[in-house]
Amino acid sequence: MSEAIPAPESVSEVPAAKPARERAGLRDYADSLLVTIVLVLFGTSFVVQAFKIPSHSMEPTLLVGDHLLVNKFIFGGRGEWYERVLPYRAIRRGDIIVFKYPFDDHAHYVKRVIALPGDRLKIVNRDVYVNGELLPEPYAVHDPNPSYDPFLDNFPPTSDDFFRRGMHPQWASQVMSYVDKGELVVPPGKYFALGDNRDQSQDSRYWGFVDRESIMGRPILVYWSIESTSDDYSDRSWVGRIVGLGHTVVNLPRKTRWHRLFRFVS
Repeated sequence: MSEAIPAPESVSEVPAAKPARERAGLRDYADSLLVTIVLVLFGTSFVVQAFKIPSHSMEPTLLVGDHLLVNKFIFGGRGEWYERVLPYRAIRRGDIIVFKYPFDDHAHYVKRVIALPGDRLKIVNRDVYVNGELLPEPYAVHDPNPSYDPFLDNFPPTSDDFFRRGMHPQWASQVMSYVDKGELVVPPGKYFALGDNRDQSQDSRYWGFVDRESIMGRPILVYWSIESTSDDYSDRSWVGRIVGLGHTVVNLPRKTRWHRLFRFVS
């Protein structure tokens, strides 16, 4: 009797591996997508983040409508163990910083660091002195005809009897406690920041010190810039942001400041 020859596999059995391959492909896609999302979240949380300039306080260095990439992976000073092995550095005088405003809704501000913890600061006839030495400020501009304000030309106040208009009430009640012999003494963990557009800036003169924990990072690049006014950024609600985005898209080619794209910030 001849040995029976096994029947070939039926056609219906051959595609059985296809659903398995599809499931494996879907898993690979899902894994890749998850990794991408994690990397993006890590990048925006720890490395870079996008911000836009809503006011004139840093002109001409930064203009209203400039969109910035901010390096969040630069400043040390918190005393964490990883600062010894990662490329952090201390905050320096002259650094432009993005930080959370210390009061109210904690909006993000952009200013320039003028004095560090332990520094003694005073402004005399618009000239800034830090630790008794005149601070070179090639970035600072002044309005030739500013409205009257006692702190535009001279700071800090010389006594408790000073003109408090424009000052945040909490700062107005504290500022004299930091004044010694006519100079403002910056406490530990705090920084004194001013706008480059010196006479058109709400800054540390009017609301106090920037806390180290509030500093997000340093702007490094203008990746996009569009002709705008402060009014374009005044409505911070979701509806206002959507309307603003639509207006931007419609006017994108005509209002883009092409000459400012990919300009490094210093």
